[in-house]
Amino acid sequence: MRIALLTAIAFIIMPLCSPAQEGNGIIDKITNFPSKLFSKIDKKAKSLDEDLTKQTEKYLESLAKKEAKLKRKLYAQDSAKAAALFANAPEQKYASFIQKLKSEGSTDIHSMGPEYLPYADSLQGALSFINKNNQILNGTKILPADVQNSLASLKQLQSKLQSTDEIKQFIQQRRDMIKQYLSADPTMQPYAAGILNGYNKQLYYYSAQVRHYREILNDPDKMLKEALALLNKLPAFTSFMKQNSFLAGLFSVASNYGSADGMEGLQSRDQVLAMIQGQIGSGGPNAASAIQNSLQTAQQDITNLQNKLSKLGGGSGDMDMPNFKPSAQKTKTFFERLEYSTNLQTQHAAYYFPTTTDLGLSVGYKLSGKSTIGIGASYKVGWGSSFSNINISGQGAGLRSFMDIQMKKSFYASGGFEYNYQPIPAISPGVQAIGQPWQQSGLIGVSKIVSMSTKFFKKTKLSFLWDFLSYEQIPKGQPIKFRVGYSF
Repeated sequence: MRIALLTAIAFIIMPLCSPAQEGNGIIDKITNFPSKLFSKIDKKAKSLDEDLTKQTEKYLESLAKKEAKLKRKLYAQDSAKAAALFANAPEQKYASFIQKLKSEGSTDIHSMGPEYLPYADSLQGALSFINKNNQILNGTKILPADVQNSLASLKQLQSKLQSTDEIKQFIQQRRDMIKQYLSADPTMQPYAAGILNGYNKQLYYYSAQVRHYREILNDPDKMLKEALALLNKLPAFTSFMKQNSFLAGLFSVASNYGSADGMEGLQSRDQVLAMIQGQIGSGGPNAASAIQNSLQTAQQDITNLQNKLSKLGGGSGDMDMPNFKPSAQKTKTFFERLEYSTNLQTQHAAYYFPTTTDLGLSVGYKLSGKSTIGIGASYKVGWGSSFSNINISGQGAGLRSFMDIQMKKSFYASGGFEYNYQPIPAISPGVQAIGQPWQQSGLIGVSKIVSMSTKFFKKTKLSFLWDFLSYEQIPKGQPIKFRVGYSF
């Protein structure tokens, strides 16, 4: 009887203990975060901060030079009208923006820009939660200073992103003022187009640059996703996010914030509809139909705008409509425009040379979406003279340069110049063969680039090339080359 009673008590207590044990397990995993998580966040935020400051300074200095040039020209024609246009000293405003971005520290963040960044909001909330509850770091190698530094760097970056909204607004105002002034003066009409086009380009590329940094900030890696997934299982964290996230300051966050049903903290469609119905319930029987008509009109307007954006190749956010064909590469950094690849080329046996395969590695720099230049190197592997005489050996090396220019869709015009080294073996003992170990190659031809979706390679490049310098090589080389390349 005693055994049966103890067994029953055990079955009753076990379900009550399980949640606590599971919760303790989650706490253990959270407090055992690797310290490199916070250093990685700090490094990423500081890197984006530095790039954003540098690029903003570059754009503002360029605009200041344009305004100075315009000011000299207008003063030469009509000093009174020019004084009115430059009464507020815009060059000083540009300088103050640069100084503000270079200064350390952060301000209160009251805007996330033209679009909500869910992971950036969750990241700041996670850091703030751990910073305020740093007792969970006891017994770990993580220092509270690591969390504080990461949070400070992230807040400073978001503060600067917020400042960019003010900068873009000021640039738009200056553009509109100059447009109004130049449009009112017939003598300035020929000059107006160039000035305004310059402003439009600067504004568009600066907006695209800032949008690019926002996307990087809102792109979490695997480590951060796992950290947020663990934190979302803590009721204390979800409660903290309800009160302190940026989203919570705009909307009434659902009770299942952070759960699977809550779509990682976002309100569901049914909850939003219920909230709207509650708000319009006092508007009478026609309130719902009036809002429905307004929503349909708004949806049609959004669809029309999305069609225009898709034709321009644009994305989301505050992109200003360009009156030129923008380059997607202009807003990328130097390293983001690099493209690494490898290629293979096989040559048949000729004279006393064995069959060889050129294994090449190259790095290309994208000048634009349609053209790439690059350099590379190759190593020649010999396979022997025949299938019955296979002998793997080194047969030389080479240095390469290349250029690809898009002709139509996936077809490119390709060209390049190469130096290839291949030692000249003796024909017989004591008799040296005639030839040059270093040979020049001038290549021109056509390439087809096909996109891939594999783990390692992104593109396949098939090149059919003519070596127009092969006829001057001693011994004569192979004039037609076929290469297969793969881009990482």
